[in-house]
Order: sequence, then structure tokens, then C-alpha cells
Amino acid sequence: MTPRFDAIGLVVSDMAAAVAFYRSLGFDFPEGSEREPHAEAPLPGGTRLMLDTEELVKSLHPDWRPPAGGRHSLALRCDDPAEVDRVYEELVGAGHHGELKPWDAFWGQRYAVVQDPDGHGVDLFAPLPPAA
Repeated sequence: MTPRFDAIGLVVSDMAAAVAFYRSLGFDFPEGSEREPHAEAPLPGGTRLMLDTEELVKSLHPDWRPPAGGRHSLALRCDDPAEVDRVYEELVGAGHHGELKPWDAFWGQRYAVVQDPDGHGVDLFAPLPPAA
């Protein structure tokens, strides 16, 4: 058997805040997930987004420490460039940190980055229309 990609796991300091953030982006966490130490939302194609509290991780791995600085991000495709702008403004307006304001990237996408409550990067992007 060959290992298969199955899930993305993030460690969070506040499950309720993380679940609320990802629900605002359309992730379908079950009701009550905000009160659990582990939560999962299904993703297209059968993969999952898994959230674990720092307390749960420390109970399994006592020497675990939160990493310093971000090394990864989730990338979410929007329907169009206007949706990138709208979602970014909604998240920043709700108090989340906007890491990179929407801009037209040289590789042909409208692109922006916002941070979730734990500082994980969430990239928002959409293809730009072809130049006339």
C-alpha cells in the first residue's frame, strides 16, 4: 500500500475562534466542534481539515512547543477577483489580521493573505480575466 494524502492538520490555541473563522470561509464543522479538543471538516475530494487544541497536542507530545513564525498556509480559490476583495474585507472587518492586501499578481491571479486566529496564513486567490 502507498500512503495517500488524507488531511491537513492545524494546531490552534482557541478552538471556538478557529472554528468560527473557518466556518466564515465555508468549512462545514459539525455543531459543537467549537467545544471539542479535536474537530474535522470535510473538504472536496474526501480530504479533511483537522483542528487540534494546543492542550490536546501537549497531552500526546509533552515536549511539543508552538512553532515560531509561519511556514505554511491554506490557499482558497475564489470565484472571481471581486470575491477575493470581498472575503478579505469581511475577514479584516471582523478583526482578523490582513497580512497582504488584495493585489493583481504577475502570475495572473488576484491574491490576498489573511491570518487565522493562530497566525496560520490563508491565501485567497482567483484567476484574473484575460487582458484585452
